[in-house]
Amino acid sequence: MKAKGTVHKYGDNVDTDVIIPARHLNTTDPQELAKHCMEDIDTAFIHRVQAGDIMVAGKNFGCGSSREHAPIAIKASGISCVIAESFARIFFRNAINIGLPIVENAAAAKAIAAGETVEVDFTQGKVYVGGQSYDVAPFPPFLQNIIQAGGLLPAIQNG
Repeated sequence: MKAKGTVHKYGDNVDTDVIIPARHLNTTDPQELAKHCMEDIDTAFIHRVQAGDIMVAGKNFGCGSSREHAPIAIKASGISCVIAESFARIFFRNAINIGLPIVENAAAAKAIAAGETVEVDFTQGKVYVGGQSYDVAPFPPFLQNIIQAGGLLPAIQNG
């Protein structure tokens, strides 16, 4: 299982209110949420992002409220993976629950620049960028199943 795309980079403490502003929480439609993803921190994000792109951030990505809307908006915008120095624990679990792959590696998150092309091999636990590779925790088979199924509920329903 792999992801490859162009990087959109953000800093530390990107909270769920920035990922999807509260004023847009009157819907659960993923495509509607995607239209407003990151708009309070990066108004051009939704116009630049392409299917398969990768989001990179600093420490404590996804802090704030426990809303699932945040990882849903990211995934629906076309982002195939989020790499960060660290994630807020509830965001980490919500991302997996909705089938958004996320990996932690502080050195990679610091070294990767906006606009670079990054490849993530979830099975081998590697992030590749600019001739460098970084180790991340490989996804065990059960986690790969959840991601490939599109989230926890589809994985359970598909057996």
